[in-house]
Amino acid sequence: MDEELIEYEKDQDQITLFSQGEWTLKSVPKIEVKLKKIPPAKKIIWDFSGVKDFDSAGILLFIEYFEQFKKITSVEVVGYSSAQKEMYTLVKAHTIEEIPLRKSNYFEDIGKKTEQIFKDVSDFVTFLGQLFSTIFHMILHPKTMRIKEMVYHIHHSGFNALMIIGLTSFLVGMVIAYQGAVQLAKFGADIFIVDTVGISIVRELGPMITAIVIAGRSGSAYTAEIGAMKITEEISAMRTMGFDPYNFLVLPRIFALMISLPLLIFFSDIMGIFGGMVAAHMQLNISMSQFVDRLYEVLELKHYLLGMIKGPVFAFVIAAVGCFRGFQVSDNTESLGLHTTASVVNSIFLVIAFDALFSVIFTELDL
Repeated sequence: MDEELIEYEKDQDQITLFSQGEWTLKSVPKIEVKLKKIPPAKKIIWDFSGVKDFDSAGILLFIEYFEQFKKITSVEVVGYSSAQKEMYTLVKAHTIEEIPLRKSNYFEDIGKKTEQIFKDVSDFVTFLGQLFSTIFHMILHPKTMRIKEMVYHIHHSGFNALMIIGLTSFLVGMVIAYQGAVQLAKFGADIFIVDTVGISIVRELGPMITAIVIAGRSGSAYTAEIGAMKITEEISAMRTMGFDPYNFLVLPRIFALMISLPLLIFFSDIMGIFGGMVAAHMQLNISMSQFVDRLYEVLELKHYLLGMIKGPVFAFVIAAVGCFRGFQVSDNTESLGLHTTASVVNSIFLVIAFDALFSVIFTELDL
């Protein structure tokens, strides 16, 4: 594992910077990326006791950011050696007073972001390759399946999410019924509110709402749990002892979500239709028995099945992205927050993208 060249600890009143490793021309770009992320504070203490080697490029970088930090707050440098002080004095005497900070231009930022996207995609493909390899090994050796952990995650990700899934779906069903009732009432087509609510909830909105809620709830939890294990080096310890983290951490979560999400979608469908039923009764005076009778007529089995097919796919995407982002967490809490946020954003985007893909496929197949 590469040694962090600079780390920081943030207290209420100050930030302590720890410079480590080799501050040379080769490592300057990496160090500069880290220095740009240092947040402002009332005081900065900069510790150089961990620096093993340095050259003029490293000292120039220190001077640049030392001057920058001094304009914002007070800076105290500690732990430096006499050789470092002599190098600083020599370089400082032959540099201009104001060191202009190099600013990255617009196209450079686009290039860096594009490179990062391609790297994430490449890493995710590698992650999927390792994941499918582990699944294949588990199929050949069924005894390696961790049933107990899978049941735990089914309870944690499925049963414990019933309340929020039910409430969200109920409210969405009511909103659809209320908005549709206003338009349908103008044409005397009140009863068609049943068609609108039933088909839209079962075929599209039920799976979508459930997947988005689970992405924000369980997907982020997967990233945080695995990321915390990465920070505390539990995953490294597992590998050292010969345990496969994919088999112990990833597969139970993926299988648990693939089992629980279709069941949550079924519950979401029921609550969404019930919400629409309540709204139709309040807004259009359609009795619940009339609503149910019409629902039997228009809601074909294929609509329900097409919605349920999406469940395992959405579950795999959410769990895989959550676990992948968890393994990407580096050795600091800031990285944990960033990757947890990225996990939710990526999961929701992919869920919507796959839902659109399903819609195109179903339309082409005339389903």
